[in-house]
Amino acid sequence: MTIFSKIAAGEIPSYKCAEDEHFYAFLDINPVTKGHTLVIPRHEVDYIFDLPDDEIAAFEVFAKKVAVAIKRVFGCRKVAQVVLGLEVPHAHIHLLPMNTEADVDFHNKKSDIPEEEFREISQKIYAEFQKL
Repeated sequence: MTIFSKIAAGEIPSYKCAEDEHFYAFLDINPVTKGHTLVIPRHEVDYIFDLPDDEIAAFEVFAKKVAVAIKRVFGCRKVAQVVLGLEVPHAHIHLLPMNTEADVDFHNKKSDIPEEEFREISQKIYAEFQKL
């Protein structure tokens, strides 16, 4: 079982931003920028393009709703979608609020965000997601 599966199952705490029976979204604990959210399928698959067509379509639709919620919370110009990461063998999409392309530079120093702010951000995104 991957760390992401354990997070989605509630075995490891996370800052939940959205969920349904197939997908789960939570704040990245090493964010590139405030609001950096990870979106995962609940079942384990290592490579996003190994998902069947109908699942990848549903995954993108779910991620789109999370992106809309993030944009509403942060008032950013756009929400970037990035698919990368070899460190966790579980398909995931990074969603990052952005006003400039520099906001999506994974080589930047990770944002230092207090726990209370993580909690507030996730609650705001979750509330906006529920309106969709």
